[in-house]
This record gives sequence, C-alpha cells and structure tokens, in this order.
Amino acid sequence: MRNVIVLGLLVLFSASCWAQDKVFDWVRASDEFAQLYPADYHAGRVYRAGNDGGNMHVNIEAKQPVTIAMAFSKEWNEAQEHPGTISELEFRCIREHVVNTTYECHLPPNHPMVLLVRDERTQDRAIYKGIDAMLGQGARQLVSPNDLRITYHSWLCVQNCLQPEFQWVLLLKEKYELTSVPKIYSLLTPERDGQQVSVRIKAPVPMTIALLPSQSTDQIYDKPDTLGSALANTSCKQRGVQSLSFECTVNLADGRQSLVVVPDSTAKIPHKKAEIEMQAVECRANCDLLKK
Repeated sequence: MRNVIVLGLLVLFSASCWAQDKVFDWVRASDEFAQLYPADYHAGRVYRAGNDGGNMHVNIEAKQPVTIAMAFSKEWNEAQEHPGTISELEFRCIREHVVNTTYECHLPPNHPMVLLVRDERTQDRAIYKGIDAMLGQGARQLVSPNDLRITYHSWLCVQNCLQPEFQWVLLLKEKYELTSVPKIYSLLTPERDGQQVSVRIKAPVPMTIALLPSQSTDQIYDKPDTLGSALANTSCKQRGVQSLSFECTVNLADGRQSLVVVPDSTAKIPHKKAEIEMQAVECRANCDLLKK
C-alpha cells in the first residue's frame, strides 16, 4: 500500500513539473429573469453541494430593494404547501436592501439549498391584497412589478486548462531462471527530463540491478567484466539486494535505457527464479504540450 501511495505522489509531482497551475474563476453561465410583486418570493436555482460543501456566486439586479437568502430545498418545498410556515424557515447568508450586488454563500455538505429572493415592499402588501380582492387578476396591472435579474456563475478553469496527463505504465513483469549471464531488458526511451521509473526485484540470492544506457549494456553482454565501470556512471542502481523496490529518474539526454540484472556472485547460482518488475510514468494525453 505504501508503494502505491509513493507512486501516486510521484505522478502528481511529475505533472506539476511540466504544467503550470490551472487558474480557476467564476464564469458567467446563464441569466434568469422574474417579476416580483410586494412581498413575493422568487425561488432560483437549487444547489447540491457534495461531501465537502461548496460555494455559490451570483449577481443580483432588482428595480426595487430585495432580500436574498439561501434555504434548505426540502423545507422550502414543504412551505409551498403551507405558506404560513415560510417565516419559520432557516435562512442562511441573508442580504437585505439589495438592488445590485454580487452574492456569495458557502453551502453545507449534502443538503440541497435553494436561492430565494424576496421583494421588500411589505407595506404595499395590504393595499395590494385589498385591490386584488376587488379586481382579481387585474390588480397586478395597478402595481408596478419589481424586475429581477439573476446572473448565475460556474467555477471553471480559465487559464492553463489543457495539460499533459501522466500515468504509471507497466513495462516489464517477468520471472526468469537465474544464470551467470547478465539479464538485459531494453525497455525505455525517455520522453522528457525527470521521467520517473520504478523497479522491483525479488530473488533468492543477492543481486545487482541497474538502469543503464543501452549502448553500454551491449558491451556488458559481450564483456560482463565491464559492468563495474558502467555502474560507476549511473545513480539508478542497487547492489546486494534480494527484495527491494526503488525509484529513479531518466532524462532525454540519457538516450535509450536498458535494465541490467545479474547475481552478485556467480560461484553458486541456485536453480531458482528471480522476479523483475519495471514501471515508468508516461504521458497519455495532451502530450504535444511537452514540446512547448
């Protein structure tokens, strides 16, 4: 489990090295228009925050002062069936006497909330009801509506949005019979500087394992005694190991790389197998950006 966490952190580090941080901001999404009469409520968008809660951001413009608040969506729906209970609702992020403002509110987790806007002309309400009783629907023609505009915004990436995407790729996973001859795998051509490589070995005897330029490994295969000088020129190596996982990096200038595995002692090699695994972090999407 620890190795999985370490590899995941290395992937994140690799991505951060090659890409600028994404920049997020509130971006205009849509407009909503309504007309309010004295003491009317307008229910806007319902926000459904996740486990960590969330934020909302809108612009409010009104012809006459309004009060803005957030209420739990379930309670608001129930209050529509019993209008007398609206005053008992739990309102959050209340803003009063608004005609033009940017309204924001931090929302609780896992509880849908609705945006509410209320016309503040409460003194005219009694007069309006009296006219409405006499004239019915025609009463609205005698009362000036409060024009309301809500501009919704979404939290979106606005800069450096398209970035290279990396993931660990399995290059080698093998069990092989131990011999005195170095085992050589030509597996990797670096795609960028600082490319991460992870190697795991499990063997019955102490082993030397190293990642070397393929040009030098060709010589090692023909002349095993040149291994010592080749190892002196690489930092991606381990000696005397039987069970180990380790990580290192390669660069473009290193050229084609090969993994070399050989027992430390060729005197008594058991008829057993060694396990070798190698992974590398490779770009899998938007890779052209690496060339910029």
